[in-house]
Amino acid sequence: MSDPQEQTTANKGPIRRFLDTPPDNVAKTVTVALGLCLVASMVVSAAAVSLRPLQEQNAALDKQVNIVQVAGLYEDGIDVAEAFTSFEPHVLELATGDFADGTEVEGQVLDPMTFDDRAAAADLTLSAPLTDDPASIRRQANFVTVYLLRNDDGSLDKVILPVYGYGLWSTLYGFIAVEEDGNTIYGLQFYEHAETPGLGAEVDNPRWKALWRDKKLRTDEGEGDLAITVAKVPPAAGREYFVDALSGATLTSRGVDNLVRFWMSDRGFEPFLERVRAGEI
Repeated sequence: MSDPQEQTTANKGPIRRFLDTPPDNVAKTVTVALGLCLVASMVVSAAAVSLRPLQEQNAALDKQVNIVQVAGLYEDGIDVAEAFTSFEPHVLELATGDFADGTEVEGQVLDPMTFDDRAAAADLTLSAPLTDDPASIRRQANFVTVYLLRNDDGSLDKVILPVYGYGLWSTLYGFIAVEEDGNTIYGLQFYEHAETPGLGAEVDNPRWKALWRDKKLRTDEGEGDLAITVAKVPPAAGREYFVDALSGATLTSRGVDNLVRFWMSDRGFEPFLERVRAGEI
């Protein structure tokens, strides 16, 4: 005759047998842990997917805020979306300085309302690797989105140009606003970075950002050499080309200097800024 206890156990279903297993059973412990991990990962994945549209919307709004701010249009309580409609976006071909709106590249139409600069920098068909890379960005997109701000009479007021490059711990992404003369800086602002709080993160300090106002990019009214410099000592060209480096953040300051000089050079926006100075925009 079989043991009644064994017979009772055999009659139980697999779930009941599992639940009746002692708590210190290794197989039960591993199974419960794996089950909890699976459920938690499913919850996190579902949350990430459901929140992605909201995250993208917030990222787009934050970008608009920074463009409005760097152009000097931001005020407390302002309707940012409405203020942003004052800007005229264009996809710019860096090599030529010409607008490429509506151009088709490898089956992709360059629409200034949807063009993703950061995705383009990673796209092998829309970017090129850099051998001389002072900004430490590895690849440079052939096309970027720029923003024009015009006066009521249609004349150019400012151009807002995207810039980015590596600091101490992170890539800093931001915008530089240049006046209608194509040579005078109105403002510089970063909207994403992970620099050290209290040191490199002082790139966000309004007092430091204010130092960029009215600085010049090039000598001889824009026709000379690129002279803008972030350093502890003014360049030979003079203080109008000088922004004092952040205290205690040498590498971040050097990174900002490198990225600004890279993007304002012939390899960056200089072909476009030449057109701005010539009154062609």
